[in-house]
Amino acid sequence: MLTRGLTLWLTGLPGSGKTTLARILEKELKSRGAKVEVFDGDEVRKNLSSDLGFSKQDRELHAKRVAYVSKLLSRNGVVAIVALISPYRAFREHARNEIADFIEVYVKCSLETCSRRDPKGLYRKARAGEISDLTGLQDPYEEPLKPEVLVDTENTSPEKSVDMILSRLGELGYLD
Repeated sequence: MLTRGLTLWLTGLPGSGKTTLARILEKELKSRGAKVEVFDGDEVRKNLSSDLGFSKQDRELHAKRVAYVSKLLSRNGVVAIVALISPYRAFREHARNEIADFIEVYVKCSLETCSRRDPKGLYRKARAGEISDLTGLQDPYEEPLKPEVLVDTENTSPEKSVDMILSRLGELGYLD
């Protein structure tokens, strides 16, 4: 059983497995009676930040919007699962400072493996010059320094990764 609302902020390179983990977490937490809302990067951008591009400033504003909505939900007992690249530490630090119950989950995976997975064809498009701002190739990704949870999706199954996240939530007092 969930003891209170929180924001799980999943960060990592494109193709690292953030959305996959978010959907499995959503199902698992709902089965335990939690209210859950998933913020998938592409979906949220389309509906909350369609006016923004991918410059550093636009990415920052997008992350701030997501943090604000996540804060509102989590303080009202909802688990907000954010699956957002959020490439810069400062963006994630802003969210951490904004949200009382904030858990950073680093979805770690090598650039090579993410490129090989390439579920949306982004790496292929970036290498072909069709897009010019892909995080990890043309734009930096700043790895988290002290995430509450680190899951290595290159070497760990999605189910085992979710088990690790849930276990950590228990250790932190969010699950009975």
